[in-house]
Amino acid sequence: MSRRDGFRPPPLPLERIRHEREEEPNDRLEDFFNRRQIVGNLNPDDLVYMGDLGQGNGGFVTKVKHVPSNQVLARKVIRLEVNVAEKNRIMQELEVLKDCNSPYIVGYFGACHRNGEINLFMEYMDGRSLDSILSKTTRIREDILGKITLSVIKGLTYLREKLNIMHRDIKPSNILVNSHGQVKLCDFGVSGQLIDSIAQTFVGTKQYMSPERLGGKSYSVQSDIWSLGLTLVELALGMYPIPQHDPMRMYEGEASPEASRMPVFALMDSIINDPPPTIPGPPIFTAEFKDFVDRCLKKLPHERFDLRTIVQHKFVQNAEMSHVDVDLWVCQVCSGANATSNVTV
Repeated sequence: MSRRDGFRPPPLPLERIRHEREEEPNDRLEDFFNRRQIVGNLNPDDLVYMGDLGQGNGGFVTKVKHVPSNQVLARKVIRLEVNVAEKNRIMQELEVLKDCNSPYIVGYFGACHRNGEINLFMEYMDGRSLDSILSKTTRIREDILGKITLSVIKGLTYLREKLNIMHRDIKPSNILVNSHGQVKLCDFGVSGQLIDSIAQTFVGTKQYMSPERLGGKSYSVQSDIWSLGLTLVELALGMYPIPQHDPMRMYEGEASPEASRMPVFALMDSIINDPPPTIPGPPIFTAEFKDFVDRCLKKLPHERFDLRTIVQHKFVQNAEMSHVDVDLWVCQVCSGANATSNVTV
């Protein structure tokens, strides 16, 4: 199966914006189980390449079609230099993903090891990741960010309660959306062996890590909350917010003069020692949203939300009760239509 560099999938057609709007998340989950059963055991020889989707975490992701079932999947390839015992351990740990049954976690079809590569086969999300979305629009409006926040919190809660793990890598590229309006997490640390193996061969981004992680201290789920807050600030402003010179000027599109030439060690120092970034308050963003991100981005972990208290915040409660056509927004952005207005549908 070859890769054609530079290939990009076509935009989503706007005529897909009004479908099955009242369908419950669990109905979509059941649909995924049915599709996974149809696919069955995956053989890489049965796949046809359809395009590149992105890079990250030591590998690349492509869109493929499973010919026998006619199902479209996302295939992540991670090249690892590991011995047979390590390979078998990784594959065994990845089996846990088949029991990860949440409408807020990207569905998993299976994995295989071939020619020194781990191949992960996952649910294809046609809206792609939030960093891809951000590249198509100026910024993401607050009502959409409320629904994104709600889905991320529910995904983190599921990982904590059902699998007893943290995500450890919340950032825009690991939050995916589709034209059904679903928001899902991917690339969480289910396999400690795989994480260790990637760390030895690939230097991942530290941009979204909490101050305590960058400082080599112990960390908990509050580290994921920091990463969520930083992700929301970036999506609201339209640019990565560290170093931050003025939130209003960044909202208007003016990046910090130091941003383009700041080395990694200086960025880490800024995250650890400088005041955390923020967003403008009213009338640009509501007081509830500003307070929410500010409380996510407290420097001391114990001052941040945990998964119990975060759902009690007014911003999250408002997002739970509001009706927002996320599917319409995804299709608008992917088709090139204007979708940045800060108005609730």
